[in-house]
Amino acid sequence: MTGHDSGGGGGERTVGQVLVFDADDTLWENNVLFERVIDDFLDWLDHPTLDRVEIRHILDDIERANVVTHGYGSRVFLNSLRECMERLRARPASDRERQEIEGLAWALEQRQVELIPGVADTLTDLAGRHDLLLLTKGDDTEQRRKIEASGLAHHFRATHVVAEKDAATYRWLTREHGFDPVRAWMIGNSPRSDILPARAAGLNAVFIPNTYTWVLEHDVLDPADAGVLHLGAFTDLTRHF
Repeated sequence: MTGHDSGGGGGERTVGQVLVFDADDTLWENNVLFERVIDDFLDWLDHPTLDRVEIRHILDDIERANVVTHGYGSRVFLNSLRECMERLRARPASDRERQEIEGLAWALEQRQVELIPGVADTLTDLAGRHDLLLLTKGDDTEQRRKIEASGLAHHFRATHVVAEKDAATYRWLTREHGFDPVRAWMIGNSPRSDILPARAAGLNAVFIPNTYTWVLEHDVLDPADAGVLHLGAFTDLTRHF
């Protein structure tokens, strides 16, 4: 989506807002690591008749079903890879194949948190004028580990890890912290989890696209929605807030 500036005082900085931040692919890189594992998986699978695009569609369908039942995180992702292999080979995975899939994704559990450029300084600046909250979804242990490793937790009055980010979650967040949604902004890269449900709950939103946003997080945003501010980079936040 083409970025443009709207809302936020017409480009003028506002103060005293509640800024709610997404974590994965907004504060630090995340999905690009999963994409690298998928590329390795497709190389390893080496299917005799289906091409990479066809296999990726099958994997996306499997992941879409699994997140509904099992949620998010590296372990669910590994299960999806195994299920994809079993479906394509029409048999259960052997112990050796399970180990090979685990090996492909080993880096996901050992990785260092890689902050998106400018995030730390931008949060330091914003925290002096606004009330900052962190809202991320996924496996609680996995997400808490990343938050701690990021060194960013001290910027936020509270951090929340939830199973799903839908309109009900944002309404709960509003009640939990007692803020007026009209003076609050959800900031993230995902139309599906960050922008659309926040808007449905009455919050404003800031969309900062990430090239590697997970395909299951894609959705269509209304370009005429004045409650959504489109920015090209995280550091642009200081021009509006």
